[in-house]
Amino acid sequence: MAYILGISAYYHDSSATLLKDGEILASIEEEKFSRKKHDKTFPFEAIRFCLGFSGISLAEVDQIIFYDKPLTKFERLLETYVSFAPFGWSFYKASLPEWFSGKIFLEKTLKHELQMLDPTIDSSKNILFCEHHLSHAASAFFPSPFDEAVILCIDGVGEWNTTSSWIGRGSVIDKLWNIDFPHSIGLLYSAFTYYLGFEVNNGEYKMMGLSPYGKPIYADKIKEHLIDIKEDGSFSLDMSYFSYTTDLVMTNKKFSQLFGREVRNRDEDILQFHMDVAASIQTVTENCVLKIATSLKKETGIKNLCLAGGVALNCVANGKLKEANIFENIWVQPAAGDAGGSLGSALSCHYQFNGNSRSARSTDDMKGSLLGPEYSNEEVESILNSKGCVYSKSENICKETAQYISEAKVVGWFQGRAEYGPRALGNRSILGDPRDSSMQKRLNLKIKYRESFRPFAPVVLEECVSNYFNFEGKSPYMLFTAKVKNSSLLERKECNLFERLAQVNSPLPAITHVDLSARLQTVNQSTNSKFHNLLSEFSSLSGFPVLINTSFNIRGEPIVLTPENAINCFMNTEMDILVLNDFILKKEDQSRESFKAYTTTELSGEVTQKVRASVSELDLKNFTKQFSIFLMLGVGILLPYVWKYNYSLIPFILGALVILIYFIRPRMLTILYHPWTWLMNNLTFIKGQLLLVLGYFIMITPIALIMKMIGKDPMRKSFSKEKETYFLRSEESTFDPQSLKFPF
Repeated sequence: MAYILGISAYYHDSSATLLKDGEILASIEEEKFSRKKHDKTFPFEAIRFCLGFSGISLAEVDQIIFYDKPLTKFERLLETYVSFAPFGWSFYKASLPEWFSGKIFLEKTLKHELQMLDPTIDSSKNILFCEHHLSHAASAFFPSPFDEAVILCIDGVGEWNTTSSWIGRGSVIDKLWNIDFPHSIGLLYSAFTYYLGFEVNNGEYKMMGLSPYGKPIYADKIKEHLIDIKEDGSFSLDMSYFSYTTDLVMTNKKFSQLFGREVRNRDEDILQFHMDVAASIQTVTENCVLKIATSLKKETGIKNLCLAGGVALNCVANGKLKEANIFENIWVQPAAGDAGGSLGSALSCHYQFNGNSRSARSTDDMKGSLLGPEYSNEEVESILNSKGCVYSKSENICKETAQYISEAKVVGWFQGRAEYGPRALGNRSILGDPRDSSMQKRLNLKIKYRESFRPFAPVVLEECVSNYFNFEGKSPYMLFTAKVKNSSLLERKECNLFERLAQVNSPLPAITHVDLSARLQTVNQSTNSKFHNLLSEFSSLSGFPVLINTSFNIRGEPIVLTPENAINCFMNTEMDILVLNDFILKKEDQSRESFKAYTTTELSGEVTQKVRASVSELDLKNFTKQFSIFLMLGVGILLPYVWKYNYSLIPFILGALVILIYFIRPRMLTILYHPWTWLMNNLTFIKGQLLLVLGYFIMITPIALIMKMIGKDPMRKSFSKEKETYFLRSEESTFDPQSLKFPF
């Protein structure tokens, strides 16, 4: 048996994945443990879960692989500084210290973090490094049901690549072409997210949800000034409108002047202008993706397409791609963002580095993306009792729950293994009746505490999907939109945004968006039998095998992971019913006085914080070296010049004493460790600021000015209209597995 641990960390959406002989045993994001949205810290608890679920220790893992190549990313960072200096001081000052504090020596940092989890691991074991877009490509192809496929990866940026295409055959993935930073569809979409007042890396789906309320009247302006899209879908941005290469914000004054309005503050009202801008960038994104897909099909003739990267979470674009029938089959990785990097890197290690063979199955290998923790009835009941909850145990949980939903109750549904990826797929979900026209507003304002325009997704029995939606096939991961069937639509009138929110468009108004679309999830018996049974029971009561399915969380928090998280969310929202495995809690039965509720912050990463706060043996070893050398060589040599010679041996004696204590009682040194660390951090900060100033203005800026004088523009900051394509063709025809050995 061979175990491979994949790790994604330090940028956003940290995660861990464990494979056993190529089988995906466990995958989960760190945010679900820490309760910190998009947590980028080292995934201590995600790794701990993966190992615990599989019943092995970290020392028993055969290979560890990271999803990114840090030195290649650092090269891109340096080239960005040089290309844009003297503009970019704030970006340089914010990013460079983080690199020198650990990222640039990432293998050492990773080994240190892993030793904090398990001091017995072999520190000499090499860590492998997978290229960022290869991690995406591997996550898209290797779990897919295809023997052969074109792979398209689109995100913000990896090391250099922002868009890349690959061909997957059997157990091999080879690159076709790429587009490099700073030209990025993902960053363009994020720039508009910022401009419309939403949070970058978190609010893109809000802008996507807002887009159907507008008209794409600015699409031509975007294509004229901001992005040049060739016939093959390759593209280039005019960087004079953007500031993400030089500042901590995405757009500049020139961008705002183009649209005649400043960046929206988050507390400002959303106007028709904002809806039209959202519709426009969504249209441009779809246009670009469709052109790329068309050129890939024309070039390769392959009938299957796999998608990954953050832009692959744009279910509206995916829906348009499926509707266009460019490819016969499309499969999207459910954890398409950086969280999927841990999975992709581990799979790349198994198939490409280790050379294992692969045979595609009729269904994918993601196990419904239900790869996180689960809790037994005994564990759940123990937690309920400890919290003073009033509950009952059901003999037919699906039938009872369906009855509550049919009575317009909002139900928190907690079952089985937690989902891997950003979508709730039926195990950590809030469910409602799609026939209730008031349900969307109620869920948004009183339970999810989010913007009223946000739509809700339907979950439907796979065998019934074509009865209600213009959709054929499967959508198990909620990554495609489809139109509600005309036969199900009602007559509607033209009206403004808030009137449209209240307008009933179909017999299932709570899941029918203003453009008559819906973000579909289909469920079959083999993947999630309990959820399938619940839908069947609701269908028997209502005549509709459809439910509202939204993630079990409130705005700003990750999806619930544990029964405690679920209870806390239930008690602090206006949900009516909580179903935990076979147990039912009614809100009206719970006493807030006797209920031992606690806040989310008290749940937040308690164990992880203990791990971080503890001083490891390696920390003490390094401290002993530093402190004893400081005493013996620093103080010992300088002291005779400022004090009496009689005391010159004292520093050497103290240094020797520190070393002796380390070997006898190392934990005693923690008294000195913390003040020493504080002192060194402050001295390092002062020294670091001075070095930053000298490095930027004495070294980087002069080089940048010379390059400008001789007409060098390595990052191609503006359009090249004379070019036929912006695709950069891969120089190597086949992938070299040995490249995974190096962080560059």
